[in-house]
Amino acid sequence: MIRLFKHYIPHAVMLLGLFDLALLVVSGELAWLIRSSQIDMDPGHIVDRAGMLALFAGVVWLAMIAVGTYGSDALRSMRYACARLLVAVSLGIIVLSVIDFALPGHTFWRSTLFYAMFIAIGMLVLNRLLVGSVIGAHAFRRRVLVLGAGKRAKRLRDLAEDPGSGFAIVSFVAMNEGTQVLDEAIPRAAIHDLGKFVENIGASEVVLALEERRNSLPLKDLLRMKTMGVHINEFSSFMERETGRVDLDTLNPSWLIFSDGFSSGRMLSSAAKRMFDVLASGMLLILTLPIILIFALLVKLDSKGPAFFRQTRVGLYGQKIELVKLRSMRIDAEKDGAKWAEKDDPRITRLGRFIRKVRIDELPQVWTVLKGEMSFVGPRPEVPQFVADLDDKLPYYAERHMVKPGITGWAQINYPYGASVEDARAKLEYDLYYAKNYTPFLDLLILLQTVRVVLWPEGAR
Repeated sequence: MIRLFKHYIPHAVMLLGLFDLALLVVSGELAWLIRSSQIDMDPGHIVDRAGMLALFAGVVWLAMIAVGTYGSDALRSMRYACARLLVAVSLGIIVLSVIDFALPGHTFWRSTLFYAMFIAIGMLVLNRLLVGSVIGAHAFRRRVLVLGAGKRAKRLRDLAEDPGSGFAIVSFVAMNEGTQVLDEAIPRAAIHDLGKFVENIGASEVVLALEERRNSLPLKDLLRMKTMGVHINEFSSFMERETGRVDLDTLNPSWLIFSDGFSSGRMLSSAAKRMFDVLASGMLLILTLPIILIFALLVKLDSKGPAFFRQTRVGLYGQKIELVKLRSMRIDAEKDGAKWAEKDDPRITRLGRFIRKVRIDELPQVWTVLKGEMSFVGPRPEVPQFVADLDDKLPYYAERHMVKPGITGWAQINYPYGASVEDARAKLEYDLYYAKNYTPFLDLLILLQTVRVVLWPEGAR
């Protein structure tokens, strides 16, 4: 994997993305040449339209990221990938048409965009057929040797068997650590030279999946492999990198303390984050105010009660904040106290079901962002009752409050809606990853992929 601004991106995804970006530039250029020939116009030099080509390629590429074109599902299924490509290119063309309307004469002609759309779709699909077949052949999977044969090693084996996995396990070595779960593991005593063994099987990485390190950690072997250029990784760090979440089952305080993350450099990131929040929330409030007012009126007409729902939530450092949303439930929904939303929840009104699906009920929260109590990106703020309960049941739950809560977040785009302690635990793993690794780059990825959650709201309730 390639680490970009503290976030890991698989080599296959990076390669596919770069190919796509180049093909989008080619598509834009071909569309320009075709249109020029139709009207007998000199196309000019490509340098003169470099800005237009970059704008076309950049906007469509960002749309592809936003709708999940580079997700694991799109990499596994050609049908899924084509559907997302059609949506992404169409969305990109719409945005470019709006830009063309706002800045006439400085961007592509709409007729050129029409040609570019079909050329781009054809080239991107062809790229998936050619490059995707190489990715499907596991050409970019890293070869991993696992030291351990217990439950942790079994979890790695299960993860490697996932079609979207970026690594392949070439061997397991039982390190005399106790109960052996994997029968296929090779006993350490059967290997004379572990460093030579790693070289012979062509492993590029070794993962320590030991259940108990005492009397099991092969320091001399690890040092030898490290000097050979083999990457050595600890189980928790490997899981964080491969899954995009912090594994609570194996997490210990020393790993959080000594691992990379929570760096002092986030002071600059926090300043940039706040600047973006102020500018974006101000513009968004101006643009969406008519929508908020219209739906506030519809909420009043649809059911008895106020148009807006106010609720106390837990924010940064455990401080109480007031969350404002368009009301989507009956006014007596929490007469017996706060509780999780359910599938087909009877407390939700007719209009409420719609505004939840399209996330319109979240729009008033932009005011909370402008005030500085929330951010656009961060862990979702919970009600104090839930926080007190989850803090007792889930380890490290308080650490999610070390960053400002947000309207959308890493957990929201990676995990469907949760309504149980088990779901809260799974989301906590993503929230801890965000709190540990957040940068403006990760915020941008989350904001872009929130479009996918809005367009395909599988988890909305």
